[in-house]
Formats: sequence, structure tokens, C-alpha cells
Amino acid sequence: MNIHQRMVLNDRFVLLGRMSDSIKWQVAAFFFFMYLSSVGGQVSYSMPEEMAKGSLVGNLVQDLGLDIKRLKSGNARIYSGGSTEYVEVDRERGVLVIKERIDRESLCGRTSPCSLHYQLILDNPMELYTVNMEITDINDNAPSFKKSQFRFEIIESALIGARFVLESAVDPDVGLNGLQNYSLKPSDNLILKLHTQKDGSKNVEMVLQKSLDREKQDQLTLVLTALDGGNPPMSGTAEIHITVLDANDNVPVFTQPIYKATITENAAKGTILTTVSASDLDEGSYGKVTYFISNSMDDASDLFEIDENSGEVRLSGEIDYEKARHYQINVEAKDYGGHLDSSKIIVDVIDVNDNTPLIDLISTSKSIPEDSAQDTVTAMLKVQDPDSGKNGEVDCLIEETMPFSIRSTLNGVYSLVTAMSLDRETQSEYNITVICTDEGIPSLSSRVTLSLKISDVNDNAPVFDKSLYDAYITENNALGFSILSVAAADPDWNQNARVSYLLQDTSVNGLSVSSFVSVNSETGVVHAVRSFDYEQLKDFQFKIKAQDGGSPPLSSNVIVKLFILDQNDNAPQILYPIQPAAPLVAEMVPRSADVGYLVTKVVAVDVDSGQNAWLSYKLVKSTERSLFEVGLQNGEIRTIRQVSDKDSVKQKLTVIVEDNGQPPRSATVIVNVAVADSFPEVLSEFTDRTDDKDYNDNLTFYLILALAVVSFLFIMSVATILSVKCYRWKQERIFHKSSGNLPVIPYYPPFYSDVGDTGTLPHVYNYEVYRTNDSRRSDFKYGRPVSQSTVSLDPSGTQTLTKIRGERETSENSEKEQKPPNTDWRFSQNQRPGPSGAGVPPEGAVGTGPWPNPPTEAEQLQALMAAANEVSEATATLGPGTMGLSTRYSPQFTLQHVPDYRQNVYIPGSTATLTANPQQQALPPPQAQAPPPTQAEAPKAAQTPASKKKSAKKEKK
Repeated sequence: MNIHQRMVLNDRFVLLGRMSDSIKWQVAAFFFFMYLSSVGGQVSYSMPEEMAKGSLVGNLVQDLGLDIKRLKSGNARIYSGGSTEYVEVDRERGVLVIKERIDRESLCGRTSPCSLHYQLILDNPMELYTVNMEITDINDNAPSFKKSQFRFEIIESALIGARFVLESAVDPDVGLNGLQNYSLKPSDNLILKLHTQKDGSKNVEMVLQKSLDREKQDQLTLVLTALDGGNPPMSGTAEIHITVLDANDNVPVFTQPIYKATITENAAKGTILTTVSASDLDEGSYGKVTYFISNSMDDASDLFEIDENSGEVRLSGEIDYEKARHYQINVEAKDYGGHLDSSKIIVDVIDVNDNTPLIDLISTSKSIPEDSAQDTVTAMLKVQDPDSGKNGEVDCLIEETMPFSIRSTLNGVYSLVTAMSLDRETQSEYNITVICTDEGIPSLSSRVTLSLKISDVNDNAPVFDKSLYDAYITENNALGFSILSVAAADPDWNQNARVSYLLQDTSVNGLSVSSFVSVNSETGVVHAVRSFDYEQLKDFQFKIKAQDGGSPPLSSNVIVKLFILDQNDNAPQILYPIQPAAPLVAEMVPRSADVGYLVTKVVAVDVDSGQNAWLSYKLVKSTERSLFEVGLQNGEIRTIRQVSDKDSVKQKLTVIVEDNGQPPRSATVIVNVAVADSFPEVLSEFTDRTDDKDYNDNLTFYLILALAVVSFLFIMSVATILSVKCYRWKQERIFHKSSGNLPVIPYYPPFYSDVGDTGTLPHVYNYEVYRTNDSRRSDFKYGRPVSQSTVSLDPSGTQTLTKIRGERETSENSEKEQKPPNTDWRFSQNQRPGPSGAGVPPEGAVGTGPWPNPPTEAEQLQALMAAANEVSEATATLGPGTMGLSTRYSPQFTLQHVPDYRQNVYIPGSTATLTANPQQQALPPPQAQAPPPTQAEAPKAAQTPASKKKSAKKEKK
């Protein structure tokens, strides 16, 4: 026990000293019990009755572990449930004191122990504690009798042991302070005998221990004293007057010592409970028995009545099960001789569900915040049903589906708590109807409606009406121009729903976004802080924060993408030719340039976009208007005709570059063009400029250096090309000396008999020989129908052979694809035919070069005839399917059709037709009847060394 408890105990012992000695020990026991009774969420006190108002009951602060400040802030108070509040809370001292004087006898009657149950209520937050108080009895009531005098008539013949029931004394006190004993004085003839009942009460009887003698004493006066167990004891007395009668030697006797009866609590008056019966063996007046109820101190005499003649016990009042569940009726049977017999009736009251549940609000909250946690107590209810059993069992529920639930906490106490999270934005107020129903048949119910408001909490952030904003603004805008307006809504209420707009601090190209745009904090309108330039900044994005006025504030962000629209505010820029250097630079065009020759290209850009950047090029001024043109879309300067000698060397072109904007913007560039084949000619023309002195010396030096390098490279390229040409020509000369060329000899197939009157063959075949200078990559093509070489008749009827002239590149590619030839595939120098004269060979010839010694037509004729005879002789030795060539030729040269070289032979470049068969002679066309003089004189020409060699070879064969 700590010091504080000792001080409190000392104070209470001082209080004991002021009380009477009879109750000091009881109060001391109460204080000791009080310090051992505070447990958990409830506290129990024991106190004597009749304590003065303001007396200390207990220290709530110590016993419940509370703080005085908590008692004050929580508005601590006692809830009595509608009954009398005998105690109250002293919040200043934190103690429980007497409010009204307590009389245990009037409060509890004979019920023991006598207890009071209160609830200690605290608010903010709501808490509930149970306070149990036991009222102990003090000996403040003396036993008393309802009557101060009792009269008895006893016949003198009464037998010893005859009993006479006395009315019991009543002491409202209980326990030791209640009625404990009786005494009878004088006790010469009669003595007292006590009978203890099951309920603890005592019945007192007078027992005759000595016969009476009416002749000696016909009147007896006795004093009956009732004593309690108090200290000091208290007592009450009554006088007994006995009249001695003449002898009546039989007493009435009840048929049952105890009668039992049941009755419902709502039974009507006059309902018969039971009938008692007693008999007396005497005759006459001594044998007539009358009945009466002997209960005097309780309510039984007021609720029940008995017919004195028949013994029927009837209900005379209204009984209530909730007030008393059992009744005991003491009945007596008396004859006219004064003899008595007693019995009792035990009445059990049957409960009826006649009481609806009583709902009493202990504490309620008018409003709670919407962020209240689950199971937050919003109200406390005390529900009671005076009925018993199932009739008194109550179950409470909420009428509608709501985010609340009701649960039982203590005996008969229900708490209304939140069952789930609340949302004021969904519903701001609830009318909660609680229905409490008992389990009786039929059941009875009560209801109460509670109104609860949900206070707002800043639990919703502002929400923008769009997840992303796209805005467009034309460049060169005015300062303060309204770009767009953003809007956000907050479903909260009042200050929590007030939205303000803020610009998030981000950077755009290294600058704060606040230097580009601003936002109105109230309206959300975004303004331009500067004039935008599309060429510097095409688009950017920033964030706007919407913040409410709650505490703490909530916010949300939205991204705004701002696109800057282009205006045609920039003229095209010339990239080439470079403007400062344009007068110093000239584009050179050779005089041999073909039509469409690319002189140069004007390159320009426009930093604008879209149609504003679409450029078109126009030639607005030119020295020779008809010589050049400019591409409208690409700016290419090309020649539109051949360059003539009359065109001046120095050409000056003025080109304008224009965009497609509205209005359009343009730029002009001057292009110098030099029409010349050599640099000296260009230099001589452009060195006459009068403004050469203004040129920069360094630029002149670099230009001269560049010109020298280009000239050197050009000369080296030309020398390399000439060296290669000379090398190829030298190789060709060696080839002509070492091997012969296979002549290109057209032929008719063996089926030439199908030729009609026109002399045209249905199928014409051509054989081509491909060679290189070194004769190691030659190849032979054969078996190809004439698709590129045809035999036709000219209008005069002369048969001619047309050669197809191929491109030089095709011939070179064909040479690369040729296979190495047989080393025997060559003719001697004397067998190499060629055209008359020293003309240029056909373009389709494959790199044979000019003939070293041009032969005459006679020499050509002799060479062809010699070749034909040689082929004819070789053909005779070959089988079918082989070419009519000498056996020295490789077997790889085979043909599907074997030609006969002894047939008609056409000489290229001549209209003469030769035949090797004397039996067949070709008829020349009519136009060929008069051959040119050169052909007639050709056989008479002097023999050349080549013709001599061919003749010698022919003779040898």
C-alpha cells in the first residue's frame, strides 16, 4: 500500500470515528474490500447505508487508472438508467461521492446482498466503465410487531403441547442486524418455539407446557419480545392477552401442510388459486372451522383473499412477475373453541411477454468524421426487458443496410459502431433506426432513430477533367495570350473542395517553365509569358498541379503539351553557292556539254515548316536565257541546248528561291558560270574583274592552290588513260602479227532450196567470233537464230548483209565472258580479209583496230575463195553434225547444221556475189548489171605483198 492509499485510509478511519461503534467494523471492512475490488474496466465498492450526502465512496482516478484531466475533458458522469442517482462524480478531486442518502431497506428490502450498478461515461473518446456498489446493512431498525396486542382464547382442557401460532415480528434489517430471537415472559404455562423456514424467516409458536385452570386464572397477560443481532441489539414487544375458556378437546387439522398453486401474471381478479380444507372432530360450535390469511407484513394479504367458510383462495389484486415471482400465503383454520391449525400456500407466478424492450440512450454522437476507423463507437444504448426467460432475451439490429453495426458489449448495453469506411461524398447524413426485439411469442419490439452526420475530411484530391491537355499557339504571339483553360473538381466540401492551380517548376531548354507560361491560380487559365518562336522551340510540355485547401492539402498533376504553330516569318537561306564567295566562284561548263548537262545545284533551306518550307527555284535573270534552266523543285541548273561558239565564256545567272508561305518570302543568289574547256581560258576571262583588289589574299591563295591540285589530277588522269590506250594498241599489233582473224562469213543453211523467187531464206543463221588481243580468251558462238543480223533484199533487189552494231560496253563484257580458245584457231596474215580502203572499222567490231595494210577488193576476193575451198575440203572428211572446218580445229566447235561454204558467198561492203561451184552461178540483181568501175578494175590492180602471199598459199594447197 503506497503513501497515498494510506492517507486515504487514514481519512476514512477518521470518518469511522464519527460513526457509532455499532457500524465501525462494517465500514472498515467496506474500505478494505473497496481497495481490492477495482479490476480492469469495472470497479466495485462496498459502503454502508445511511451515509451522509457528500461522503466519499471511492477514488476513481486511482481505482480506474484515470487522470483528473481525462475526467474533466471526458465530461465524466454517472449513468443510472432512469433510477435514482445516489452517487455522483466529483471531477475536481476525481472521486465518487454520495449524492442522496441511501436506505438499504427501502431500496432492496430483504434482498441480500443489496447492489447498485451504475455506468461511468466518458466522452471524446467515448468510454464506459461499470461501477458496482454494494450497500451493507446497519442496525438502524428495531424489530416490530404489526399489532401491539394479541388476544387468544384457550380452553382449559387444552392438552399440553397445544400450539398457538404467533404473528412474527418484522425487522427490515438483514443478516445479523435482522430478527434473531424471541422471548416470552412470564413463561409459566406457555413457552415459545421457533421454526426456521427455507427462506430464512422464523415462525414463532406458543406451546402449552402446563395445563390451564380457568378457575385459578381465567386471564393471562404475557409480553412477547423480538430481538435482533445488532450491537447493541434492538428489540420490539407486544402483549399477549389469553382468555381461558371452557374445554374444547379437538383442534382443526388441515388436509395438507403445504399447498401449491400457479397463476399467470396477467390473471384477472377473482381467479381461484386453490382451496384449503381443515377438519375438527368436535361437534357443535367447537367443530365449525373458519379460515383466514395470517400474513400481515407482506403484500399477500392485499393480493389474495380466502373465503372463511369454503377455504377458496382467490386473486384480489394485480400481480406482476417483474415485481415478485413467488408468493407464500399463510392460512389458518380455527374452530369456535379457539383451536387453530396453520398451513401455507406457495404461489408461483408465470411470466407473460407483456413488456416491450426498453431502449435508453446512454450516449450519442451527433457527427463523426468520414475517416473514422472501423468499429468506432457512435452511440451507446441500454436495453432492458423486465420479462424473464426467452421473453426477456433481446436482440438489436439496424433496420436498413448501412455502414454501421450494433453489438452487445456489457449486460444489456449495446454499442453502435462503424462497420466499414464512410464517405461523406457518397452520403453525408444517416438516419439510423435501431430495432430491439425480444424472443417472446409473440415477440415485442421497440425502436429508436439516431441521426448522425458525417463531417468532411480532406480525402479526395482534385481531379482534372482531362488526363492530358493538348494546346496550340501560333508563334510570334502577344504577351499574356490565353492559351487554354484547365479545370479540376474536388468532391470534398467547403474549404477542402476549394481548388487552386499551380505551375510545376520544370525546365524547358534549360530555362524555367515559368518564363514561358503562367497559370491563374483561381481560374486555371494558362497565359503565355513570352512570344514563342517556332524555329527555336516547336513544342514542350509542362505540369499543372491542382491543390485543394484542406489540411494537409491534396493535389494532382496533369500534363499540358503545348504545340507552337509555324508562321512564314523566315525567308529561305542559301546554303550553296555561299553568298559571300558567290562572286568569286564560277561553275565551269565545257563547250562540248550535252543537253541536260548539270552545271550546279542551288541548295537552300527554310527553317519554317510545312508549306512555309516548300521551296521553288526560278531563273529570273541570265546572260543567255536560252542556255540554262533551273529545276523548279530541286534547284538544279542544267543546259537546255548545246553550247555554241557564240556563247560568251562568262555567264551570270540570277536565281530566286521562294517558299510557299502566305505571303511568300524569297532569297536571291547569283551563280557565275564559265563556258570553257580549259582553266586558262576561264582564268583569262575572270581575271579581268575590276573588283579583284577587294578579294581576300588568303582566299585567293587557297583558290589558286585548289586549281593547281585539280589541274594536276586532271593531267595525271589523262596521262593514265593515254598509257592504257597505247598499251592496248601495242598488244593488238602483236596479235595481228601472230595470228589471223576468223572472217565473219554468213551462210545459207542446207535448206536454201525453200527460197522463193525473192531469194530470201526462211531461216538465217549467224556465227560470231570474239577475241582478245592476246588470243587466249577467244570464244566461238554458234547456233543462234538471226535476231540481230538479218539477210534482206534492198529495193533494187540486191542481196545485202546487215551487221548489228553493238555498244562498246557490251563487247567488253562479252570479252570478259569468253573461254580460252584452241591455239590452232587462227589464220595466217595472208588469210585475213578486210574492207577496201582505210576507213574506220564498224562500231560493232571487237577491238581489232585498223588494218595495217589495207587490201584491195581483189585481194579480199582471193582470200575468201581460198578460205571457202579449204573449208569445202575439210567438210568432206567430217561426219554429219560437225562443222565443215579442218581437222585441226577442236571438236568443241560443232553445229546442228553443217553449212556448205562452197555456196554463194557475200563479200562485206560489196554487192558482188561469188560462187565456188561452176555449175551454180548467182544471178546478180538488175541494178548490179553495171558494177562500179572500181569493181571492174579491181582484178587488174597491182599485187601487194599480201596478195603474193595468198597466191603462194593457194598454189601450195
